[in-house]
Amino acid sequence: MAKLDNVTPIRGRACPICGAHASIEHRPFCSVRCKDVDLSRWLGGHYRIATNERPAEVSSDPSDDNEY
Repeated sequence: MAKLDNVTPIRGRACPICGAHASIEHRPFCSVRCKDVDLSRWLGGHYRIATNERPAEVSSDPSDDNEY
């Protein structure tokens, strides 16, 4: 991967997305692109904690609509 002129690499740190050297400007990532990829993964639900909880059941009874 090509090094950008305006990015200062951090020695010993790798970008968690692509594995390139992380930069001070975008730490812990190497670029804005990798930051955006990570944000997209968070918003898309790719990062989540597994649980045994079940989603709340949705009632099909129309009288329950007036609870509030």
